[in-house]
Amino acid sequence: MEDEANGTLHPSCGVSEPPYSQELLQSLDLPGKFLFAILTLMTLIANLVFIEEAVYIYRKIPSSKRSIIIWINAAAPVIATTSCIGMWIPRSTMFTDFTAAIFFAIVIHKFLMMMIKECGGKKLLLRRFENGRFKISTGPCCCCCLCLPRVRITRQSLFWLKLGTLQFAFLRPVLMFLAIVLWTNGNYTLYNLSPKGAAIWISCFIAVLTLLALWPVAIMFQQVRTILSCKKIIPKFALYQFIVILNHLQTAIINILAMQRIIPCVPPLSSSARGAYVTQQLLIMEMFLITLLSRVVYRRRYDDLDPPEPTAEEDADSKETPKITLNGGVSGDGLPRV
Repeated sequence: MEDEANGTLHPSCGVSEPPYSQELLQSLDLPGKFLFAILTLMTLIANLVFIEEAVYIYRKIPSSKRSIIIWINAAAPVIATTSCIGMWIPRSTMFTDFTAAIFFAIVIHKFLMMMIKECGGKKLLLRRFENGRFKISTGPCCCCCLCLPRVRITRQSLFWLKLGTLQFAFLRPVLMFLAIVLWTNGNYTLYNLSPKGAAIWISCFIAVLTLLALWPVAIMFQQVRTILSCKKIIPKFALYQFIVILNHLQTAIINILAMQRIIPCVPPLSSSARGAYVTQQLLIMEMFLITLLSRVVYRRRYDDLDPPEPTAEEDADSKETPKITLNGGVSGDGLPRV
């Protein structure tokens, strides 16, 4: 800060690349080393809590829901772990961020599938809401478009909701792979958001895909939140939303502040590298708390929903033919047995 006041900048402040891990560790004072130790311990505890929770889910939860719930519970520990690695090795930040982003793209699809599974699966969900309609005027895409018509709940509309989250789980890794290929050729720089660079266009495309993936989850939640209230779907959705906001919106805000140099340079960290450094430390603490809360919410065995009432046609088909007893012989079709 004194160098900036005197009109001179430390050489590291003008460098866009983060420092090597040994440079960062040598620059830490005693409080900084203590903070590193505490955050690393938080990450370790979060992973141990998740492993214990995964063992419980594997033993107690039906196999049809087991893998989906484990995937969702793994979101916070995975983000905490990638953030911890990025904190220790600043030059790995791009790869750790890509890993966390790809994993959470899959979790978004898994959360939608979990809501469908909790309703008894696709067939039972369609039976429960056979006369219902999806409210599509909801966030994050169309929360202000109240005039949008409601869409009937059919196999086709359910397919489009699944496709909305599945496209993100597929395209996000593809875009991350493209970014790494461009980075090796010098065309992609994480903090270069000029129109001539590839980062701004890939980031904008990812933002659009993210909104399109979050929209189907919000639509389904609006439909099932009442019937799944007994399974604590509202706290589960709240934890999912917290991860979305903290991992995407919070990170984007801090990166913008760093690029505008509102977050000052502190050697050996440039402004952009320090922004990533602050983001990683915040995410470790936040994901640690979410991991503990997820254990409370998901570590319960909820009763299955009552089956939906049969339709008139199904009720007629299920009625048994009256049985007639003649001379001690019972005939299921009403005719005497010989």
